[in-house]
Amino acid sequence: MQRAVKRVAAIHDLSGFGRASLTMIIPILSTMKVQVCPMPTAVLSTHTGGFEDFSFVDLTDTMEQYLHHWEKVGIDFDCIYSGFLGSTKQIDIVSKFIDVFGNENNLKVVDPVMGDNGKMYATMDEEMIEHMKRLIGKADIITPNFTEAAYLLGESYEENISEDKVKDWLIRLSNMGPKIVIITSVPDGEGSKNTSVIAYDKKTNRFWKVSCLYIPAHFPGTGDGFTSVLVGSLLQGDSLPVALDRSVQFITSAIRASYGFDYPQREGVLLERVLENLNMPVLMSSYELLK
Repeated sequence: MQRAVKRVAAIHDLSGFGRASLTMIIPILSTMKVQVCPMPTAVLSTHTGGFEDFSFVDLTDTMEQYLHHWEKVGIDFDCIYSGFLGSTKQIDIVSKFIDVFGNENNLKVVDPVMGDNGKMYATMDEEMIEHMKRLIGKADIITPNFTEAAYLLGESYEENISEDKVKDWLIRLSNMGPKIVIITSVPDGEGSKNTSVIAYDKKTNRFWKVSCLYIPAHFPGTGDGFTSVLVGSLLQGDSLPVALDRSVQFITSAIRASYGFDYPQREGVLLERVLENLNMPVLMSSYELLK
């Protein structure tokens, strides 16, 4: 029997304040008419981007209890979607979750959150990277940013990277297991004010690119928002390039809607002002097929 709405297992942390992780993922996917079943990895008073002395409750043991109970009661999912993971044990639990609940008919999406702007997050180390490499091998789709792609491949971070080299990175990441690799925040050439999302679909051997004008602002949670729109779009039946287009357009509109207001950027984009954009007709004007 076909479900009335698609169902996603969302394995992420939950912050009481600040728009990131589950506080971005749940409203976005719910607006896109997708049921979100959160498995919290941790509960924090605020997210970690720009806040200090936040409270933190590690839910690693609870994650295993979730997995066993959901398996016992026979819950199944149209998509398994993981993001920031705080330890090698959490990565291994997500790997087991995919083994238990993954199948040929559902989508396995891993956002390998490890760093940004050329730097690794404080909670990450070489052991975490090695475990993450094994996890992405079980994914259908991965969405690393440019920094994370470099760490996964053991490459140096270089702002003036050529398009051919990015394509080589995409193929190498795909050879690690995922069918589709999407790298976000790719510098769009020397002297350009644009940034790009570039994707590789191994099945069709095609590369897709969506560019957008760089905006000099840093809002935590935009990566979570991008991947969430991508997941919702694919579950609605959109093609990969249209899903990329929708994701880039939505995050760009969220940043533009927020940038003109005078408030601390660490709070994240003003998601509430742009959520309704997700129900607007798709504007297919940005993506291009790379040769």
